[in-house]
Amino acid sequence: MATIFSPSAVFSSSSTATTPPKPPQSPPLSKAQLPISPSRQPLTTLTAAAAIATILTTTPPSLADSSTAYQIYYGTAASAANYGGYGGNSSKKDSAEYVYDVPAGWKERLVSKVEKGTNGTDSEFYNPKKKTEKEYLTFLAGFRKLAPKDVVLNNLALSDVELQDLIASAENMTSEERKDEKGQVYYVYEIDGVGTHSLISVTCAKNKLYAHFVNAPTPEWNRDKDILNHVHESFKTVGSY
Repeated sequence: MATIFSPSAVFSSSSTATTPPKPPQSPPLSKAQLPISPSRQPLTTLTAAAAIATILTTTPPSLADSSTAYQIYYGTAASAANYGGYGGNSSKKDSAEYVYDVPAGWKERLVSKVEKGTNGTDSEFYNPKKKTEKEYLTFLAGFRKLAPKDVVLNNLALSDVELQDLIASAENMTSEERKDEKGQVYYVYEIDGVGTHSLISVTCAKNKLYAHFVNAPTPEWNRDKDILNHVHESFKTVGSY
């Protein structure tokens, strides 16, 4: 339709009766250019659509982004005989010997006196959606300083069957020594077992050995890695933070 009503096409037709016919040069070029303008518009549209699709399909941020909320837990490391609280106006915060962060929504598991007396478990929190995704702390009295890293881990496993199984089935295990800003030494272990991942931090203070554990099945570890690392790194004895 554009060719029929093109002004240049009409003028070429009327001039054919008076002058020898010449091959029209300009009109075909202008005709050829007519579809170029609309053809570029879809390319631009497609480019914009592709850019939007790329943005929308970008991997979302981890659950452990800045919006993740945590609560500070104040642990007292009380003996089994003194388990159950303190008298007067004493609070856990005032008498705390260690602290660590707990992700919002996690639940506290009540530790029994028997458990506290046998393996030294002092506190434990877990993800209610997957109870095996958890953090807990054990302590042992009578330790002034840390033994070598491999000795400490093996001694902890003596009273922790779950840790024994994890070490026995470990596909990869690393350990390192770290110091906080005040020079307190922490042993840090990472164990990648069959279907389970574990982060452990161990230190000595106030004549006690404290061991903080963060355990999760592999799917939960892959999903919540940043959260679990944050929880692991938040553990400190009182006076070192």
